[in-house]
Amino acid sequence: MFFETEKNKMERALLIFLRFKQDEFLKDNLVVAPQKFEFDEGIEELKNLAISAGAEVAHTIIHSQEKPNPKFYISTGKLDEIRQIVEDDNIDIVIFDNEITPAQQSNLQDKLKVKVIDRTALILDIFAQRAQSKEGKLQVELAQLNYILPRLRGKGTELSRLGGGIGTRGPGEQKLEVDRRKIRERINLLDKKLEEISIQRKVQRKLREQKGVYKISIVGYTNSGKSTLLNALTNANVLERDMLFSTLDSTTRKLDLDTGIKISISDTVGFIEKLPHQLIAAFRSTLEEVVKADLLLLLVDLSNYNYEKHILSVKKVLEELKIQDKKILLVFNKIDKITDDIITNASLKYRDSVFISAKTNKGLEDLIDTIQEIISSDHVNFTATIPYSESSFESKIYENCDVIRKKYLDDYIKIKASCNLQIYEKLLHYVKNNHEKVRLQRTR
Repeated sequence: MFFETEKNKMERALLIFLRFKQDEFLKDNLVVAPQKFEFDEGIEELKNLAISAGAEVAHTIIHSQEKPNPKFYISTGKLDEIRQIVEDDNIDIVIFDNEITPAQQSNLQDKLKVKVIDRTALILDIFAQRAQSKEGKLQVELAQLNYILPRLRGKGTELSRLGGGIGTRGPGEQKLEVDRRKIRERINLLDKKLEEISIQRKVQRKLREQKGVYKISIVGYTNSGKSTLLNALTNANVLERDMLFSTLDSTTRKLDLDTGIKISISDTVGFIEKLPHQLIAAFRSTLEEVVKADLLLLLVDLSNYNYEKHILSVKKVLEELKIQDKKILLVFNKIDKITDDIITNASLKYRDSVFISAKTNKGLEDLIDTIQEIISSDHVNFTATIPYSESSFESKIYENCDVIRKKYLDDYIKIKASCNLQIYEKLLHYVKNNHEKVRLQRTR
């Protein structure tokens, strides 16, 4: 049985969202289930993901059961009902919100006679459609192959029998008739190519660091307005679309502020609840822009009633990237879409945050002022007194700092310069171990 999908045909999707008794927990001796709005938002998000992938959402099923069925994930009784819906309403694809095992996926497809994928495969498919740059395409293919590998049976016939469409894009478009060995070889090749690109990124980043560039990265839940904010601050002309994962490729631009300091600002791929670990691994080199940033702007869509959960989701991904002790400025966006009461309540809870509308530019001046204050507090002006016998240290200052003024005197060179605090501390350490006669003194 082949699952054929006509070219350019919008696939009719059935979405399945399961609640498990085991997800409940005890609080004050009472059984507490996850909040209903969390399930509602989960279904709404899955719908948006399916639509973003190009599907028509025909049905949504919310089902409660004690625990996952080892064979089918969903209970056999509910599965019979699903099979009837699939047959009666010409469903092309069934999408589970949670990740299912390769065996469960195979069993479900045998039972339902249509494609069955999970949330991870759906997100990977969207990424395959959105990737534009060479690096982005390589990263998505790597993530997809790592996802596909444990799901192959024999020599890849499982891929070919799916026909095409959602869940089979990227490497699936090539109708891969390969065995695990060849896929592993391809994975190794992609790893090497991405490592080469990562090395290039590190060289570019090192040049920015040597020039004392202050680095800002915009992070946030998908569709929070990161590209819109980057465009508003820098006229970057990055694609803006009201959809999930509209842009994948990181964009870095110069940010001109009245600080006398060179500043770069980057946007990043949007985060999401249950972001596939394959994507975090594949996009690690891109996300290094976040790791190396001096300041993170955590952009939040305040018009989304579940915005606090989104903040936690983003911070969870940042933890996976092992980002610690990073300066984070909460920036609440889309205030043009909400009432003043919502803004007031959020401002009382998140006192050190900024409220803006990147679309209308409202609050941008406050954001810029706050960024300037943070940079100023993290930046050092200093004077270096360098004897001519130690003049080789002068090149270190030029490599790492912005030189404001230099003066030649009888016995020494006097340089006034600025850099971020981290670089200044490195210079102090270097002087202590290599140039004992050099004097560094912080100035205002």
